[in-house]
Amino acid sequence: MAGTRWSPSVTALLLLLNTLSTVQAIQTISTVGSKFFREDGSQYYIKGIAYQLIPEDPLIDTAQCTRDAARMAELGTNAIRVYHVDPQADHDGCMKAFADAGIYLFVDLDTFDTAITQDAPRWDQSQLDSFKAVLDEFQQYDNTAGFFVGNEILTTNQGSGAAPYILAAVRDLKSYRNEKNYRNIPIGYSAADIAELRPMLQNYLVCRPDSAERLDFFALNAYEWCGDSSYEQSGYKSLQEQAKGFPIPIFFSETGCNVARPRTFSDQAAIFGDEMSDTWSGSMIYEWIEETNDYGLINYGPHVDNAPATNTLVQDGFTRQGEPTPIAPDFDNLKAQWATLNPTGVALSDYAASTSAISVPDCPAPTADGWSVDPSAPLPTLGETFHPASSSSSSTASSSTTTGTDTTTKTSGVSDSDVSGSSGTTGGSSNSATTTQPGDGGSPSSPSASPTYELSNGAGSLSVTTSASRLVDVSILISMVIGGLAVWL
Repeated sequence: MAGTRWSPSVTALLLLLNTLSTVQAIQTISTVGSKFFREDGSQYYIKGIAYQLIPEDPLIDTAQCTRDAARMAELGTNAIRVYHVDPQADHDGCMKAFADAGIYLFVDLDTFDTAITQDAPRWDQSQLDSFKAVLDEFQQYDNTAGFFVGNEILTTNQGSGAAPYILAAVRDLKSYRNEKNYRNIPIGYSAADIAELRPMLQNYLVCRPDSAERLDFFALNAYEWCGDSSYEQSGYKSLQEQAKGFPIPIFFSETGCNVARPRTFSDQAAIFGDEMSDTWSGSMIYEWIEETNDYGLINYGPHVDNAPATNTLVQDGFTRQGEPTPIAPDFDNLKAQWATLNPTGVALSDYAASTSAISVPDCPAPTADGWSVDPSAPLPTLGETFHPASSSSSSTASSSTTTGTDTTTKTSGVSDSDVSGSSGTTGGSSNSATTTQPGDGGSPSSPSASPTYELSNGAGSLSVTTSASRLVDVSILISMVIGGLAVWL
């Protein structure tokens, strides 16, 4: 990938050497180049679960979180994704329960009424304030691994006009994070798997010359691998080809096609295997609780018909609290897959020097299929609303993409306008979900006041704050300094 290169700051590298202190109960996660790393320098791969028991916030019932965390640990989980939270609630108990189980959180910043939309994208003060509130609440936890600024905002090939608004949100939230001297928790985006937008969207979100206007990670909701498929047939090979050399971490923020039953999760062997593990940082399985969409790994009891509205523990006939009971054989199938898939990746001490070769891709040019973003245009300012040119084609067309042998549109219990279920739109918080199926041949600021090892690609950093107590292995730091100075000199 051709593009601009940056050099690390010598001052930042030297400051990093002076910030050794004690280790916390759970190590924080940082992005360095195209990978996630723990504080001890080991690479972090995501084995995650979409977790949204109730629409508003699943992280307020400590007892339930403790039960779920224990069952997730049995499965081999090390991350959850939560689509909606109440920033005013107390999350200490649940975050500790998950931290004690070695489980990290990726949380969406939007709420049901603040999400950036495809049809009339805007980025205003009320949205920013709402996103800030979630960031303020969860930045305090060491097991917060990342924030999503949006989930599947673009769901058709005519929706590219919303892409600059994603980066406007990223820009302002990074600036706020730095202004508050928060830990550099990565900020990213979760995309729908739209063949006509690949790889333009993922490249646009990391191509700008200013690192403040780029994602820290990119994630994809993809349900291409269904049943007895393969690396080539499913489209994963094309996904890998389009992601090779990507300058920031990329992972599957939702996966787990349920067209063929039972789910075997055989795609995990490709994601964590030799074909993809050097590029992709893992996956999140959709989803934890069984609902009407039939994607659950557990339930909390039998289906309840005609439950009274006063019974808030039952929604859509599904109990939302209790002892998590594995759904056979899906739970055990995933457990068996993850038990044998443990890539070690690369040590930060061996990887740091190579980041000098990382560069951002060229910004994508407009295409006949619908990508229409001017790569040289400035990002929207706060309060700006998108006014599309008149067109005969509607941007609200169906988001299902049929390019192969089979198409699946995943529906779930809740969207931004429907709060009757728990998990969001394809599972979370956006509009409608798209699944490109087998055979499609494709897939889809102000500097921090904290000492920061800034990468040459500017995409993320290994940040060590002076206020937090952190211990980083000296050999790793020396290697980082040597590699950084070699580039700088």
